[in-house]
Amino acid sequence: MSETYTVVLLVEQALTAADAAQVRSLHEGLDADVRYHVLFPAEDAAARVEAAIGTLGNDTMTGAPSIPPDPEMIEMVREETERETSRDLQATLEALHSAGAEAEGEVVDEDPIEALAATVRTVDGREAIILTRPHLVSEFFHRDWSSRARRAIGVPVLHLLEHENFDEQAGSGEGVTGL
Repeated sequence: MSETYTVVLLVEQALTAADAAQVRSLHEGLDADVRYHVLFPAEDAAARVEAAIGTLGNDTMTGAPSIPPDPEMIEMVREETERETSRDLQATLEALHSAGAEAEGEVVDEDPIEALAATVRTVDGREAIILTRPHLVSEFFHRDWSSRARRAIGVPVLHLLEHENFDEQAGSGEGVTGL
């Protein structure tokens, strides 16, 4: 019986077929059975509503106060966010399955790095892959998920930019930020 090599993926948006194929290609040729465990962070509905209202309702030039968030609106956005997040998780799992990967996943409500660290321990993860959009400011100050994960977990961390192939990432200095 072959050993299982579990990779924990922390993703910020649904993976495309190309993203899934790229992730899968990283583990071709391993003697172990590779299994992926996907973590998809849930967006905070209240913060989303407050940001939208703050943008619309706060005129910094005139000092007009912002409008307090409506609890019904927060609930409506929360439900919509849950549906979107679940749909994105399912799309990610389907993309991985189509690429020939064995994958399972979950939506996480807690801090993404705390969830990543706990999941690596729980599933005996051998490595973590973090797939994000570029976040130049947080990366510059090392507050991005990859930098935080390297400090929080004891397995190799690979940072990939979603929707870019390896060549595109290597050319701009982004993408793979460490193993």
